[in-house]
Amino acid sequence: MFESAELGHRVDKATFRDAVPALRAALLDAQFELREKSQFPVIILISGVDGAGKGETINVLYEWMDPRYLTTLAFSAPSDEEAERPYMWRYWRALPPKGRIGVFAGSWYSDPIRDRIAGQLDQGDLDRRMDQINRFEAMLANEGALILKFWFHLSKEGQRTRLKTMEKDPRTAWRVTKESWTRLKTYDQLQDAAGHVLRMTNTPWAPWIVVEGTDDRYRSLTVGRVVLDALQKHLSGTREPGYPVAPPLGLKHDVCDVLTALDLSHTLDRKTYETELAQWQGRLSELLRSTAFAQRSLIIAFEGSDAAGKGGAIRRIAAAMDARQYQIIPVAAPTEEERAQPYLWRFWRHLPRTGRAAIFDRSWYGRVLVERVEGFCSEADWLRAYAEINDFEHELQESGAILIKFWLQISDEEQLRRFREREKIDFKRFKITAEDWRNREQRPAYHAAVCDMIDRTSTGQAPWTIVEAEDKNYARVKVLRTVCERLENALRPRKNKDKD
Repeated sequence: MFESAELGHRVDKATFRDAVPALRAALLDAQFELREKSQFPVIILISGVDGAGKGETINVLYEWMDPRYLTTLAFSAPSDEEAERPYMWRYWRALPPKGRIGVFAGSWYSDPIRDRIAGQLDQGDLDRRMDQINRFEAMLANEGALILKFWFHLSKEGQRTRLKTMEKDPRTAWRVTKESWTRLKTYDQLQDAAGHVLRMTNTPWAPWIVVEGTDDRYRSLTVGRVVLDALQKHLSGTREPGYPVAPPLGLKHDVCDVLTALDLSHTLDRKTYETELAQWQGRLSELLRSTAFAQRSLIIAFEGSDAAGKGGAIRRIAAAMDARQYQIIPVAAPTEEERAQPYLWRFWRHLPRTGRAAIFDRSWYGRVLVERVEGFCSEADWLRAYAEINDFEHELQESGAILIKFWLQISDEEQLRRFREREKIDFKRFKITAEDWRNREQRPAYHAAVCDMIDRTSTGQAPWTIVEAEDKNYARVKVLRTVCERLENALRPRKNKDKD
């Protein structure tokens, strides 16, 4: 992987001096066009061995391009806030919006490589992490992002020589630390781990560019030209298409599905409802105040038919919780800020810390529901969204989050009755809009979309709970009972298999 970066590549002063003015002008023109069109973001990862010129390269980019529209993100050990959320949370938050360039000094590759060298990550775990990163980068590429991954390489002797040279120069001595010399001792382990990582993640949509770091001029020209060529290609729209998405589900030959099979006749009388409501709210309050929950987080996603009672169910859950412990996130059409980011970005930003809860009134499933039905995204977008959502939820589970998903279902007749009731009652009138009435005309399309969604995203760790919501009392109690049972199961101490 690194052979071509140990050949002694060099550029003489005259060649460098002649090439730089035109390169800088072209980079600025491309950057201006990127800003004007604002069609995609640019993500540049700067990685490699110490002393190979990572910091110097970032400085060159700032010198040759407009620094007002460049952002550098540096990542070290996670803060307490970052450590209490999924591993990728801090990288999602740092993604540049469309029209801007984000330079990552340290990235989602840094910790896995470091942990592998330290023996804290075995080969299987490293491979699983790389597979996760490949899917993440594929998602970014399919959202339109331009991803450039640079690995700056030096031979072992070249690194030693360069560190000594930098240490002797007062202008660069500060860059050489004890850690730099310590890492030189683990050079061979780094090459093994990094070589494996680069091979596994050298994908068509986000390939690695290995650059020899011995000669400053060669390194700077190489990076500048790669960035320029990639930018011009991406701006011209000639980039390669993304990876193929899953085909649509086959046609059904009968009317039986997860929604038509529901028994919507379930009811609870008022007295039983009030007794069970108090019982489950009390249990929920206890669970969320337990020491076991302090190291976990709770995420509840509500989807359902219009007027199915999502708001009422959310209020009954919230009534059992400390207001300082939870946040309710209503999801509507994305804002301008959210449209400038990958689709899932606006949900990542609301993920709760440990000991907290987030309740989503509508959720990330909008892409495979309303956006699919209304044509707000392409077929390729919503088809690949199933896998991206499953990946997202898998990361939540791995981080210790307890994810509970509800679909609330009512009949056409009950929905019509509730719509008319809302129009008559002053304090409910705000709940009914012209869009709600228009959506009724699309019920067959929504029905098919919901069935596909449940089939493709109801996983063992994050199953859908379908709630028969014709009777509000029954629905609210079922929701509360499900939350408590899922929490109890997740918080229950696991048996030590070694002792079984």
